[in-house]
Amino acid sequence: MAATKRSVGFVLMLAFVGVSLGAVHKVGDSTGWTSLGNIDYLKWASSNTFHVGDSLLFEYNPQFHNVMQVTHNDYQSCNGTSAIASYTSGSDSVTLKRPGHFYFLCGVPGHCQASQKVDVLVKASSKGPTASPSPSTLGSSPANPPSETVGAPGPAQSSALSLVSSKVSSLVALCIVGFAFYF
Repeated sequence: MAATKRSVGFVLMLAFVGVSLGAVHKVGDSTGWTSLGNIDYLKWASSNTFHVGDSLLFEYNPQFHNVMQVTHNDYQSCNGTSAIASYTSGSDSVTLKRPGHFYFLCGVPGHCQASQKVDVLVKASSKGPTASPSPSTLGSSPANPPSETVGAPGPAQSSALSLVSSKVSSLVALCIVGFAFYF
């Protein structure tokens, strides 16, 4: 009887984990975040669906690129000087915490003008509330963290290829806890 209760608890825990982990979208798919190779980030974003709790993964060479989260006006004018947040590690994860548009561009001169920018539109999660790990558990923290105004609704944002593998460590930890209850 006790083993049955533990088994049911373990299955419920795994079901919760499956529901609570958002998708990870690698910006630019296999090409990543670059100004080389004629990447169409607008097409990439429109071919993906983003939900609250999902994350964007920007992978790039930090010697030549960066990621700036900007307002709609700064996105349109390719202005990264007053970014909401800036990322410079070369492997940056940004959790999408609200519905609406999120705007990103490369702040290196000429790169945004060469279309290294993305507008991601995030939809409300159809799964209900999700638990999203902090940026420090998924990758780098912004060099310039966003202010509280970032949570306010804004213009649409773009998305990328879904990858759940970057959240495997959280799943493994929860499985270990589940097995501890099971045995």
